Amino acid sequence: MISHPRNPILTRADIPVSEALPRDVSSVFNPGGIKLGGEYVLLLRVQDRGRRTLFVRATSADGVSFRVDGHPVAVSGLEAFPHEIYHLYDPRVTRLEGRIYVTCAIDCAPGCRSALFETDDCRSLRYLGLLADSGLRNAALFPERIGGSYLIFARPNDHLGADGVRSGATIVCYASPDLLHWEPVSPVFSGRPHYWDELLGSGPPPLKTSEGWLHIYHGVATHFASVNIYQAGVSLHDAASPWNVLARSGQNILEPREPWEQSGQVPNVVFPSAAIPESVEADGTVLPGTRIFIYYGAADTCVGLAVATAGELLAACREP
Repeated sequence: MISHPRNPILTRADIPVSEALPRDVSSVFNPGGIKLGGEYVLLLRVQDRGRRTLFVRATSADGVSFRVDGHPVAVSGLEAFPHEIYHLYDPRVTRLEGRIYVTCAIDCAPGCRSALFETDDCRSLRYLGLLADSGLRNAALFPERIGGSYLIFARPNDHLGADGVRSGATIVCYASPDLLHWEPVSPVFSGRPHYWDELLGSGPPPLKTSEGWLHIYHGVATHFASVNIYQAGVSLHDAASPWNVLARSGQNILEPREPWEQSGQVPNVVFPSAAIPESVEADGTVLPGTRIFIYYGAADTCVGLAVATAGELLAACREP
C-alpha cells in the first residue's frame, strides 16, 4: 500500500472560514466516503476548540484535491434517539439497494452507541434508529443483502482498559431483516494478544471481490508502556457467510510512521474509515487491478490517503 505524496490531504487549514463553521477548527479526521456522480465524497469529522464534533462534506474529482463545504451537514430525526447526545462521529458510508446509508458512533449519557442514518447526497442525514441499545462501535454495513439479510460488522465495547476507556477485542456479525432490528449472528475474529492488533474494530464497509468480502480494519497494540499504537490490517471473508474468515493479514498494512501520524491529539494513530474503489462492476464486484483509495484519520488530527489495488490487498490477507 502506497502513501499518497500529497499527504496529509486534509488538515484544519482546509476547513473554510465561514459563519456556519467554527472560526478556529482544531482537527479534521476519520472520514466516511463514497463515490457519487463520478466524484469522491467524504463526510469529514471536524472538531472545534471545545471538542464539539460536526460533519462537513468534501468533494473531489480525483480523490486527492478536495473542496470543503462552508457549512456543516444537517442532521434530522435525533429527537427519536432515546438518550442525551454529546457527539456524533466516525461515519461510514454504504450504498445499498440504490440508497445511501451512514453508520456512525454516538456518545451519549449511557456510553457509546452505533446508529444508522440515511442520506441522498451526504449533504444531510436522517436518523433511522439504533443498531443496538448497548455499547457498540465501528459499525460497517455490507453493500448488499446476503442470504436475504442485511449484515453489519461491529465491535462491542466490552473491554475496559487500564485507563478506564471502553474498547473491544472482537468483531461480531449482526443481521437484520429491515435495517432496524439487529441480532448477533456470530463472532468474526478477535484480537491477537502481544501483537499489533490486540484490540480492534472494523474500518470501511467491506468490498465485494471474486474471492469474497475484503475487509479493512484497525488494530491497536496496547503492550507498549507509554502509548497505544493504532494500525490497519485486512481480512478476507466467505461470500455467502461473511462471519467465516478465509484469510487475515499477519502484519499490519499501514502504521504511523510520518510525523503527522505520530503527533497530534492522539499520537501514533492511523484509523481507516473509507475505502473508495475507482470503479466497480455492475454487480458491485471490485476487480483485482482496481485502485482503492483508503482514507484514514492520522493522530486524530488530519486525514491521510493510502492507495492499493484490490489484488494487493487480497495478497496481503494471505501473507504469512
